[in-house]
Amino acid sequence: MLAGGVAISPETARKILCDANIIPVVCGGAGEVLDVGRATRTIPVGIRRALVVRDQGCIFPGCDRPPSWTDAHHIIYWSDGGWTCLTNLVLLCRHHHEVIHHDGWQVFIHDGLPWFIPPAGVDPDQTPIQHARHRRTDP
Repeated sequence: MLAGGVAISPETARKILCDANIIPVVCGGAGEVLDVGRATRTIPVGIRRALVVRDQGCIFPGCDRPPSWTDAHHIIYWSDGGWTCLTNLVLLCRHHHEVIHHDGWQVFIHDGLPWFIPPAGVDPDQTPIQHARHRRTDP
């Protein structure tokens, strides 16, 4: 509702909020920020904590670097329109962050967990793989 009690549709409200440069924020149960959309590239503390719980360190297959040695990587780059949210971020150590950016590896989230697709030069079939900490079902 607008001031004065005029009812508007959710679509109209979204347009008004967009034009006003207001960004929705999704919070967890304790009020920690888990999604800031496109508001910022910087990772809020709540999202960083959630990444540490989920990824438990560098999530690149075979890496044993702890969370304190990692950076948050936007799966869809922020500069390409990616959001700063748990489902678009993974923890990577500096070395594997460079590998993702420059060596043809792809990363995606399936059923809430990170998966990697190696470049054809590493695996001609490009079979998705996970870190051993998270082995579950195939994507």
